[in-house]
Amino acid sequence: MDLAALVFATGWASGVNAWATVAVLGIVARAGGSEWVPAGFGDWWVIGLSLGMFAIEFVVDKVPWLDSAWDGVSTIVRPAIGAVVAWKLAEHGGTLDPALLAALGGGTALASHGVKAGVRAAANTSPEPFSNAALSTGEDLSAVAVVLLALAHPWVALVVTAVALVLGVSLFLWLWRAIRRSRARRRERRG
Repeated sequence: MDLAALVFATGWASGVNAWATVAVLGIVARAGGSEWVPAGFGDWWVIGLSLGMFAIEFVVDKVPWLDSAWDGVSTIVRPAIGAVVAWKLAEHGGTLDPALLAALGGGTALASHGVKAGVRAAANTSPEPFSNAALSTGEDLSAVAVVLLALAHPWVALVVTAVALVLGVSLFLWLWRAIRRSRARRRERRG
């Protein structure tokens, strides 16, 4: 069952930053640092591709509105990567059905991606440019930290990511309500 917790946590991380997730898994596999990670993640081309895409996302994700366009494309990419990561982890390390774990990893990635994209879209309504850079940097660091935590303590990572999902949904709902109230007040002042 540790594998299910690992899949949930890496799925969450994939939804936040799929390329960082794969890069960390690749570097860990290359270093021989975990029995959980299949050796294929450690292939140089996997590490190189994921680091290259991470670098692109690192820049794009800091630019207001461009980050939302990137998130739009990533609505397909992140859950797909979350599912593939889960499938590979399941094939390598357990007796649980890879298809079931792929659904768990992909579904968790979709959920965390939805929260990320929603919060970022709300942040884009702010006139200052710094919130995007701060949110993006926090997301990058949290994805890396969660993958490393999941490899060492899968159940702790599951709890952390489940709480992050609940808090993220709460933050998303609060932000959108605040935006709607602000827009309504502006319309009332104009009218």
